[in-house]
Amino acid sequence: MNLQFSAAAWKRRVRCIVVCLAASAPFPIAAFAKNAAVCTAGTTLRLSAPQASQGSLLLIEVRSTKPLVEVQGEWGGRTVPIWQEAARERQRKGLLAVDLEKAPGEYELKLTGQTATGEKISCSAMVAVRKGLFATEKLQVGKEFVEPDPEQVKRANEERQKLRDIFDHVTPQRLWDGNFRIPLDGVTMGSNFGKRRILNGNPGSPHGGMDLPGTTGTPVHAAQRGRVALAEELFFSGNTVVVDHGLGIYTFYGHLSEIDVKAGDAVETGTVLGKVGATGALRGRTCIGG
Repeated sequence: MNLQFSAAAWKRRVRCIVVCLAASAPFPIAAFAKNAAVCTAGTTLRLSAPQASQGSLLLIEVRSTKPLVEVQGEWGGRTVPIWQEAARERQRKGLLAVDLEKAPGEYELKLTGQTATGEKISCSAMVAVRKGLFATEKLQVGKEFVEPDPEQVKRANEERQKLRDIFDHVTPQRLWDGNFRIPLDGVTMGSNFGKRRILNGNPGSPHGGMDLPGTTGTPVHAAQRGRVALAEELFFSGNTVVVDHGLGIYTFYGHLSEIDVKAGDAVETGTVLGKVGATGALRGRTCIGG
């Protein structure tokens, strides 16, 4: 991979934080229009909204008149995480995440599975994706973060691949239990999600995380139960922790002043992962993510 391509890829990695609080939202389940979903007899598919926008989440609910033993989902070439809530054998839920840069249009959602008696079930629906409306922000960062030297390029490529390998792995069990929390005590909302950043005059990718306000040294808590997949210092995000919550759902916490866990640790909701800081690419900014 040449220097120019690698440097461009680096710019796409300059993110203050990545916050995945998806499973915490109390999504209202609204039925599709009558002709929007096509399912086998005895099966219904409902979403939390009839359409999505860039950077949004939809909650999926599949119901059957008979107990289900397995259900798989696929949308846009990616696996959709599907899980069972407690003892609800006739119901499954899933989470459909829309990338910030996914092109507007219609994409087919497919679900397949079988009942306890061996009958095959399936549902499909076209999900419309609208263009998201996000702000633009201009930032000045160190020259080394937008014009890296070959050694820095090599390091960033290796770190990007390491993160990609982590996020491509799907733990088959659901590790979280209940609502996800905000990683900082006393904070109720964040900012800047989806904001397009122009770094030193060069347009970058939209901000894939949420900025949370905090002073240096403030404890950063795990958003939910899971296992630490990464806990180390990275070039762009500084001291970083990634927690695997199962079924392909991860939370990412960047720019910490210190790390208080190690890879492989099991964590509970609220476990202190580290402290607020300003390490990494955007030094001077207090950024936390999950």
